[in-house]
Amino acid sequence: MLPGEPAEVVAIFGPTASGKSAVAEAVAVSLGGEVVSADSMQVYAGAPILTNQPVAPTHLVAIWPLDHEASVAEYAGLAHAAIDELVQADRVPVVAGGTGLYLRAALAELDVPPAPQPGARERWERRYDEAGPEASHAELASRDPAAAAAVHPNDRRRVVRALELVEAGSSLRPAEDRLWSQRTRRPTLLVGLDLPADVLARRIEERTRAMLAQGAREEARRILAGPLSRSAAQMIGLREFAELPDEEAVEAVAQRTRRYAAYQRKWMRRIADLVSIDANRPPGEVADAVLEVARARQRLPRRRHA
Repeated sequence: MLPGEPAEVVAIFGPTASGKSAVAEAVAVSLGGEVVSADSMQVYAGAPILTNQPVAPTHLVAIWPLDHEASVAEYAGLAHAAIDELVQADRVPVVAGGTGLYLRAALAELDVPPAPQPGARERWERRYDEAGPEASHAELASRDPAAAAAVHPNDRRRVVRALELVEAGSSLRPAEDRLWSQRTRRPTLLVGLDLPADVLARRIEERTRAMLAQGAREEARRILAGPLSRSAAQMIGLREFAELPDEEAVEAVAQRTRRYAAYQRKWMRRIADLVSIDANRPPGEVADAVLEVARARQRLPRRRHA
C-alpha cells in the first residue's frame, strides 16, 4: 500500500475474547460497510455458542454444515468474492477474525497448497507409525530438504503434513513464503487488538462461563451425535462441554482457549504491517481508535454511507 493511498479494506485481528466482533461491527456501521468473518470455526452452521458467532449479519458465518471438511483454498475464494462485491458496491469490507491463516487468505493471494488425495493423510500417518519418526523424517528430507529442516522428527502432525504436501506437488516451506508478506489484494488497513494477558484471561473465563449458561453443553452433545468433519471436530469446547462436569469443563475450556489466545498473539507480532490498538476499553472506544488511525493516514473517508 502506497502512502496516502485510500484503503478499500479494513482488517481487524486479535486474540479470542478481545472484542473483535463488536469492534468490527461498530467500524462497519461508521463506514457504511459490512463485516466479513475470517474465523475457521464460525464458518460452521449449528454451533453458534461454541464458536461465538456474531449476532449481527456477517459474511461467511454459518455457511457450511458440520460434516464439511474446511479448506483454506475454498474459504479464500469465498472471501475474495465477498470483499470484491462489497468494494464494487462502494461499501467498505471490514474483515475480522482470529484465525491468522484465514485472515491472510482473505486479504492476500496466498500460494494455498493443493488439496491432498482422499486418504493420503491416513496413509502417511500409518507409514509414520509403522516406520517410526526417524525413517519418516529421512524420507521427507530426501523429497523436501527445506521442509525437513524446519520440522522435528517427533512432530508427527507436521511431518505427516509435509509428506502429504510433497506428494501433492507443494511444500511446507515454499521458496517464497507469502504468508507474512505485506502484499494484499486490495489496499488494506490492518489493525490488531491488544490487551494485557491478565485482562484477556479474565475475559476468557467470563465468556466460557457465559457459554455454559447459554447451552454449550447441549449444543456440544447435539453436534457430537451427528456427522462431523475432521476440521469441525477441532472446535474448542466440543468434548469438554459434552463430557465434563460444569466446573471441570469451564476450567478445561478456559485453559485451552488461553493457549490458543497466546498463539494468536504470536501471529500478531509476526505481521509487519499491523497497527496495534489498545483494546482494554469499551468496543465503541476501540472502534473510534481504529477509525482515527484510518483517517490520520488518509486511507478512508469519514463516512461512506448514511
